[in-house]
Amino acid sequence: MGQDLFEQNPRSVADSLGKALILTVLVQLLATSTALVLPPIAPRVAADFGVEAHVVGYQVSLLFTSGAFGSVLAGTLIRSLGAVRTEQFGMGMFALGLLGLATANISVGVIASLLIGFAYGFQNPASSQILSAVTPLNRRNVVFSIKQAAAPLGVVLVSIALPLLDTVIGWRAAFVLMALLPCAVLAVLAGHKVPHTPPRNEAPLLRGLLKEQRLIWRRGDLRVLTIIGFLYSSVQLTLSTFTVLMLTADCGWRLLHAASAAAGVQAFGVLGRLCWGVLADRFGSGFRVLAFVGLGSAAGLLLLPWLADFPAYMQVALLCFLGFCLNGWNGVAMAEVLRHAAPAEVGSVMGSTLVYVFAGVMVGPASFALLYEIMGSYGRTFALVSVVLLIGGSAALLVRPRRCGG
Repeated sequence: MGQDLFEQNPRSVADSLGKALILTVLVQLLATSTALVLPPIAPRVAADFGVEAHVVGYQVSLLFTSGAFGSVLAGTLIRSLGAVRTEQFGMGMFALGLLGLATANISVGVIASLLIGFAYGFQNPASSQILSAVTPLNRRNVVFSIKQAAAPLGVVLVSIALPLLDTVIGWRAAFVLMALLPCAVLAVLAGHKVPHTPPRNEAPLLRGLLKEQRLIWRRGDLRVLTIIGFLYSSVQLTLSTFTVLMLTADCGWRLLHAASAAAGVQAFGVLGRLCWGVLADRFGSGFRVLAFVGLGSAAGLLLLPWLADFPAYMQVALLCFLGFCLNGWNGVAMAEVLRHAAPAEVGSVMGSTLVYVFAGVMVGPASFALLYEIMGSYGRTFALVSVVLLIGGSAALLVRPRRCGG
């Protein structure tokens, strides 16, 4: 495989790491804000699409179902195009997807969601390939947590900006303006001339995918990380999807205030990713952190049926605690995965593992929407799904990870 961006003309480690981190943070920021663009203004968007507001859960699941396919194909795309060109391909798909959603047409919106999801699926493996090449082993948890902190930060930005823009120019025009951002990043990436030579003896696609799956399932630590990724992601994206709706429907908040509170939840997710990364590097293993995240979040979800009875500041505090935990685990889990990947295989191993993270997101919001139709309360439904986090936290607690380089 040809050399990727920061492997060409190497400078100091700090300089190369700084450039890689800025690039991958920017891509992550745009990717997540695009993927979760509907939940902050779900009531307004649903009205124009002519559907019930909770249907946004199905849209998120559809988007991340497509993301699972993108993740499966990530290794092949990166080997064929290179990590940077793969990122450019994704930026173009994000722009088209946003324009499609702006039509407020159901059929076009489905296609747009599939485009956005597919691009989101290969974004993380490509970024991981770029970043891992210049990240020292003893700083992986912190570095990848910083990169992943851009994900909740992206949701913070859209949660604040979109409700405000909707009141001024309407959400459709806001989506059109937002589509200019990935176009700008695509143009910046085009300035990087990266020589790339595709592999001559590339294995057939199906054989390569099966080989990657065997790799992650025959290693105990990777198996547990895969299971945790599936379970935690299913609840994480569900919380992000339904926070605004829970506050407006169960607690009587106004939309703009609820969206601001949801932005605060995501902001605490940014803080959580940084704090959990530091703690994981200090412990020398991310599994202790992942155990606390699961068990602590489960305890928080069990309080949500009584959320409306709490004062407003306690409602926000509880939700921010959940954001700190549930939006904070990703960087630690990714760093643990990379302990088991050779440098040239980072994109493939990460993509194969993230398939199950996307599977969790596919199942989570849609299953929550179905359960909500039965339970009739967002808080009670969240309490029911806390069992998912209890299982994941217990699995992480029981792991005795072996030390592994690379």
